[in-house]
Amino acid sequence: MIFSSIFFLYVFLPITLLLYFLTPRQGKNFILLIVSLIFYAWGEPVYIVLMLFSILFNYLTGIEIEAYHEEWEEEKAKFCFWFAVAVNLGLLGFFKYYGFFLENLNAILPFQIPYKELPLPIGISFYTFQTLSYVIDVYLEKVEAQKNPISFGLYVAMFPQLIAGPIVQYSDIEKQLKKRKVSLLKFGEGTTWFLRGLGKKVLLANNIGMAFDAIAAIPADERSVVCAWIGCLAYTMQIYYDFSGYSDMAIGLGKMFGFEFLKNFDYPYTSKSITEFWRRWHISLGSWFREYVYIPLGGNRVSTLKCIRNIFVVWILTGFWHGAAWNFIVWGLYYGVLLLIEKYILKNFLEKLSGFLKHFYTMFLVMIGWVFFFSGSLGEAWSYLGTMFGKSAAPFFDATARYYLKSNLWILLAAIVCATPVAYRWFRSFAFSKGKHKVGISVLLYGAVLLLSTAYLVNATYNPFLYFRF
Repeated sequence: MIFSSIFFLYVFLPITLLLYFLTPRQGKNFILLIVSLIFYAWGEPVYIVLMLFSILFNYLTGIEIEAYHEEWEEEKAKFCFWFAVAVNLGLLGFFKYYGFFLENLNAILPFQIPYKELPLPIGISFYTFQTLSYVIDVYLEKVEAQKNPISFGLYVAMFPQLIAGPIVQYSDIEKQLKKRKVSLLKFGEGTTWFLRGLGKKVLLANNIGMAFDAIAAIPADERSVVCAWIGCLAYTMQIYYDFSGYSDMAIGLGKMFGFEFLKNFDYPYTSKSITEFWRRWHISLGSWFREYVYIPLGGNRVSTLKCIRNIFVVWILTGFWHGAAWNFIVWGLYYGVLLLIEKYILKNFLEKLSGFLKHFYTMFLVMIGWVFFFSGSLGEAWSYLGTMFGKSAAPFFDATARYYLKSNLWILLAAIVCATPVAYRWFRSFAFSKGKHKVGISVLLYGAVLLLSTAYLVNATYNPFLYFRF
């Protein structure tokens, strides 16, 4: 089940809200946990067993680690901690990476090891990182172990952020699991967040995504240079509106139920360096790697060589987290190298450039990076990049490029403008303008977003969420 579906919007969500608000305070977590498990099982009921195992295992592990701490049995606590890390990473590795490892092993062995591709459990990368953060924080005694299995189960399985984040650290919502308040104002704020995300996803990401898919389907030797750049720009906009739209909807749903999730995107395409870009893009993932990998390795408080090592470790893992393929690993290394170059070589030079040149430099490199991300393999990535830079026999500009440029010009321009704070500031100033009609105006505008999105979804055949496959 996905947020941008007629069934979710007009059946699942209204029923869930009705049940939630009719239930006494003591039972709200239980109701939300049950509907979250139903939400997850809707698409792949088999993997609900894996989800329940993860909840139960990490719940008991947290209690056991805390008990060992209280009894001053630190060796047992350490063993329990590392066993939990191994189990969590083992499950993630088996379902997400075993095919990748066997495929590469078969490439070097004189014989073939047969294997069957397993469907990837949706959201496993996200909820595994959440359970890991919980176990780590309990072991480091940053938080107390959760004794209530319903509350812990809700932390792991809460449907707004279950499938594609944002990655919620236990310390951020520990108190909210016990006590939270929903007001009419907060519910309204959550609704506006949700509708903005829905508009991003349905009206922008889906339409731009169809253009990218059409261009990506053109044979490499027939794709012109300009056509390849249009396709890359289309994906650049699609993945932003797709993922940030989902995150906005998740944050909005959280607010409707009284939770506060941290912002996951902060206008990343306005960045003036790659370093700034990664402070603004997928903020929850960057925070997770910084807190649980980079800082424990020593961060930047170590020698230059060790700092370089730490950055490479983080970015290799970041690439590998996104997918079991060499193009994702190269994508991670690509950003690791760029960040190191900015840190040790280009820092002073970039500061002297004009804002426009810094922004152009950043977006140029980000678009190159997305080619590694959207390609089916490393070979496809090099081929697509070769076309973009005129290395193929295809022409610079052709009728196909003219068609896609003409037919998608307005949607691309709208996407570029809406990727900056300017569009939202204008929308907000109009929707919440001063005067006696401000509530009516905002309701009409957000109602229009819902109506247009619904009209699109009724006949839509293209409605994927890109990050579901990670």
